[in-house]
Amino acid sequence: MRQVIELARKAGAAIAKEPQDVFWGGYHAYFADPDGCHWEVAYGPDFQFDGNDMLIF
Repeated sequence: MRQVIELARKAGAAIAKEPQDVFWGGYHAYFADPDGCHWEVAYGPDFQFDGNDMLIF
């Protein structure tokens, strides 16, 4: 995940929250793109994905 945030930073994003551990056992961070839209990047060790690499809720 830190790599994603560094790519966003290099592309001109403003990092709103650096990557950090969260209570559910994963990590998350937030950034704002150059247009001002905010994005969350999250990872969890128990995340599951379908055949199209989409997160299963």
